[in-house]
Amino acid sequence: MRHNKAMDFGTGLFVLLGILAIFFLVTQTTGMRGIGAEPGYDVTARFDDIGGLRVRAPVTMAGVRLGRVSDISFDNDRLDAVVTITISSRYDNLPADTIASIRTSGLLGEQFIALDPGGDVESLADGSEIIHTQSALVLENLIGQFLYSQGD
Repeated sequence: MRHNKAMDFGTGLFVLLGILAIFFLVTQTTGMRGIGAEPGYDVTARFDDIGGLRVRAPVTMAGVRLGRVSDISFDNDRLDAVVTITISSRYDNLPADTIASIRTSGLLGEQFIALDPGGDVESLADGSEIIHTQSALVLENLIGQFLYSQGD
């Protein structure tokens, strides 16, 4: 079988488009920031239990993505998890008494942070801390409580 330049070029182009498609899918499904990511401001929130929350998990309000989880650390003094959230600078008027809760999309889906607005006239700013939080519901704990309550 003879090779010609048109067939070689077409095969190379097909492989290149396949690699670009895989790169696009990886960046869309893993939440990686693309080139030229939008600037934002960082706020922190403390939780007793973050469950399976991961860095780059979405942060939403009313179902709209406002930002992402940028860091998760453990405070040795207060013995709780400190979650740093990067919120897009477009959303700079969130009330200072906003409530952050860890929720799960679907029954066994990915965990994310949902923000519920408060009524404060002051707004969250870079370096603020969200005081009102609700930790993740751990399915194993709920099942254990149900089983133990049935045994009594």
